[in-house]
Amino acid sequence: MRDVPNDLPHDVPDQGQGQGRASGQDRPDGREPGAEGLRCLVTGATGYIGGRLVPELLGAGHTVRCLARTPDKLRDHPWAGEAEIVRGDVTDPVSVGAALQDIDVAYYLVHALGTGHDFAATDRRAAHTFAEQAKAAGVRRIVYLGGLTPAGVPESELSPHLRSRAEVGRILLDSGVPTAVLRAAVIIGSGSASFEMLRYLTERLPVMVTPSWVRTSLQPIAVRDVLRYLVGCARLPDDVSRAFDIGGADVLTYRDMMQRYAAVAGLPRRLIMPVPVLTPRLSSHWVGLVTPVPASIARPLAESLRHEVVCHERDIARYVPDPPGGPMTFDRSAELALRRIQQAQVSTRWSSASVAGAPSDPLPTDPDWAGGSLYTDERELTVDAPRESLWRVIEGIGGENGWYSFPLAWAVRGRLDRLVGGVGLRRGRRDAQHLRVGDSLDFWRVEEIEPGRLLRLRAEMRLPGLAWLELRADRNEKGLTVYRQRALFHPQGLLGHAYWWGISPFHASVFGGMARNIVRTAGGSATGRREPTGVGRG
Repeated sequence: MRDVPNDLPHDVPDQGQGQGRASGQDRPDGREPGAEGLRCLVTGATGYIGGRLVPELLGAGHTVRCLARTPDKLRDHPWAGEAEIVRGDVTDPVSVGAALQDIDVAYYLVHALGTGHDFAATDRRAAHTFAEQAKAAGVRRIVYLGGLTPAGVPESELSPHLRSRAEVGRILLDSGVPTAVLRAAVIIGSGSASFEMLRYLTERLPVMVTPSWVRTSLQPIAVRDVLRYLVGCARLPDDVSRAFDIGGADVLTYRDMMQRYAAVAGLPRRLIMPVPVLTPRLSSHWVGLVTPVPASIARPLAESLRHEVVCHERDIARYVPDPPGGPMTFDRSAELALRRIQQAQVSTRWSSASVAGAPSDPLPTDPDWAGGSLYTDERELTVDAPRESLWRVIEGIGGENGWYSFPLAWAVRGRLDRLVGGVGLRRGRRDAQHLRVGDSLDFWRVEEIEPGRLLRLRAEMRLPGLAWLELRADRNEKGLTVYRQRALFHPQGLLGHAYWWGISPFHASVFGGMARNIVRTAGGSATGRREPTGVGRG
């Protein structure tokens, strides 16, 4: 199962930082006088919303346990030392059952979208497993964030994604455990897929031909409000078990949202011309070409906007009171999201969640690895510059800074990856200067980082094999700074071997150029070098 990437209208959104600490009136930690903290389990903590919900719960005085398939991805989060982190998968009854022991409130924030045509079956199986184990463990409440469904539209006419989210909600509500299902449409916040899609479309296209769904009414909600509801649902009365619609202050069309974002961002008014021929499938590819959001995520967003999605009740306010002035307006939420981006304060992004189908195999560490062929390209340069300067360049690689070699080759590789359904280069970086384990970095994922010394990336582009890239800032026995770079590739089948040897003639310009330009950017010059090697081990 995947961690939910972000704010799909039936997925999990973005967060405002410190919301839990700001939600209480009488205590700085957001708790009512005399209230005892609850024991909370957060699934999908490596994903977009899960990674933001954890500090909100901690700030509200709760104890938090995180269930993650790869706990190491949470190691560098600022709150990691305050939460218990356990390994497991929601499809595994044993690990789920163990994680739910002694838990009061369980947050279900995972989703199988993008794992294949049978994603709904995977969602169904995981939800049943979680519901059964929560009941057996004596959990007091389940909280689930789903999608806002249009009133009066038969479920058979909903998108597959929305149907699956609705089914998961029903399974959890039928668990016998009091459950709160929060149903949201588009969620606006820094780093969310919805906001990234809106932002890039509006900024890059002053004149645009758009699909007809830009005229559909919807009710966006600020991520801060979503998190406020999620945290508040932990203390719902035990006899409350139902779904709640949640939304912001405004009902808008997507076209309205683009125009209002342009105004917030100080851009001229956009010329928008809706046409009926752009189906959700075609428009998702169009979004994938213009924005960092790939078609695999854009399509569920587009399909969910075919019907009007607005709140038909506001009952949640009876249990989780709104702040003075009510839910946040679209303009205010867009302004805050844009400010977070400009100040490099985006704590998680839509790309925080693992890519469906992307490899998670760790780098083979045995020098005599017996797992098959392992091709390497290794380069080493002695650098006439401080090690700290070299590390700043290494940690700042990718995103706006690029990859320091043959930009056209990287751009072409990214475009080809997009064409075959991969993530391409447009995911960029969460932070312009700093990285942590689990961060996405264009079409790589940070697998390991030792500050000041090592950055190891694992490829998430579509490849006939597994690939890693290691960048090191070392010192030799003479105390001189040494830059070491290693690309590794484990081919799968004959196609994998052919791929490596097919691209090997470009290694000198791509990998060699990268090494030289990183050294040059660090402010030094290469005073010595080791010849590159391209080795296959079996």
